[in-house]
Amino acid sequence: MRSHLTKFAVLGLTTVLLAGCANNGLLSKNPFKRNKVEATQRNMPAPKIGVNSYLWRASLETLNFMPMSDIDPFGGVILTEWYSNPEAPQERLKVNVYILDTQLRADALKVGVFKQVQGANGWQDAPVDADTGRTIENAILTRARELYIASN
Repeated sequence: MRSHLTKFAVLGLTTVLLAGCANNGLLSKNPFKRNKVEATQRNMPAPKIGVNSYLWRASLETLNFMPMSDIDPFGGVILTEWYSNPEAPQERLKVNVYILDTQLRADALKVGVFKQVQGANGWQDAPVDADTGRTIENAILTRARELYIASN
């Protein structure tokens, strides 16, 4: 009889301890749940990007058809891979976008466009029409203004 009481006591104590651990999140299957209370209590703000968010989002949306090579939201750099339009497979373009400021201004955006054409010796650099870069800049600025207006 005494061994039954000891077993029940141990079982009861174990149940209480495990229930306490579960309430504290220590036995949670999600390891991030444990620190949820700590993170909430610290009330830490989410990291912000280092450039104008409207220009950043507009740049990504405008160039979303191109594969991205490097994206740095803190430095404001978006570099694409080479992209060939299916209608002109002998040409390819690469675009670099630099967001230079936290303000929504036209001079806070710089777009570089590079072009190559395929010849007998493979891909070779080719001149880019100056309007191409301006057209992309204008599309980004227009979209950034739309995002700004929609947010207010």
